Amino acid sequence: MTRILLPTDFSDNSYKAISYGVSLFKDTPCTFYLLNTYMPPVYHTEYILGSPGQIGLGDMIREESKNNLKELKEKLETEFKNPLHSFITHSAFNMLTEEVSRMTDAEKIDLVVMGTKGATGAEEILFGTNTVHTIRKSKCPVLAIPKEYNFKPPKSILFPTDYEVSYSEKKISSLLRIANKQDAKIHVMHVFTQLELDSDQNENQNTLKGILGKNGVFHEVQNDEIITAINKFQEHTAVDMLVMIQNKHTFLERLFIEPTIKKIGFHVKVPFMVIPQL
Repeated sequence: MTRILLPTDFSDNSYKAISYGVSLFKDTPCTFYLLNTYMPPVYHTEYILGSPGQIGLGDMIREESKNNLKELKEKLETEFKNPLHSFITHSAFNMLTEEVSRMTDAEKIDLVVMGTKGATGAEEILFGTNTVHTIRKSKCPVLAIPKEYNFKPPKSILFPTDYEVSYSEKKISSLLRIANKQDAKIHVMHVFTQLELDSDQNENQNTLKGILGKNGVFHEVQNDEIITAINKFQEHTAVDMLVMIQNKHTFLERLFIEPTIKKIGFHVKVPFMVIPQL
């Protein structure tokens, strides 16, 4: 049974991400955990000390969260009517990243699927703050769904890598599960600056080829920035999903925290899965 965490703030954006996750795994037995976290809008000393103006505020917000989750669950059950799927609601007084981390351990979550709401009026922002923090801290893969993206079966998956990490079926199990179910091609793209791979990179590449088998298509791209290479690849090959492993060797940390992203103009317009380096 696949266990998938679906954070929601009850926005249209989060509902589209949830719909994507439910549709993507329509042929897979799944338990979906619908998660809403909340904090009182005025959370300071007066609230903690029980100021008369704040008494009952937390209870009201909690009840609203629970009621909205109940309505969401009923809507999903009615819209998708899938006997392979069950939904469990969870409302928590907590920060989203902290609760995602806690639930990942407690419920043995396999994948987090969430929307990518960026800052209003700032199109250069890659993802919203909650998505970025969740990706950086999550102990399991996170699949981020762009705001305007409508579901289509992912038949072509782009997997950029530098071959600096070791691979195993367990580490990339979420990628393999999706690719196998969708009969998708995984386009492994290596951007290189040196003429040859070193011995460790060669070993990692051969291991990955063995794991992917007939689903893997391998590409070598020379002397390009990784972001530029991704954009160029999408110009000649349709890409339905982007997948990367987060580790100290990749550009992900720089991508999230450096202002150069604004100059590059890189925008993820397809679902983007980030696999943690465990």
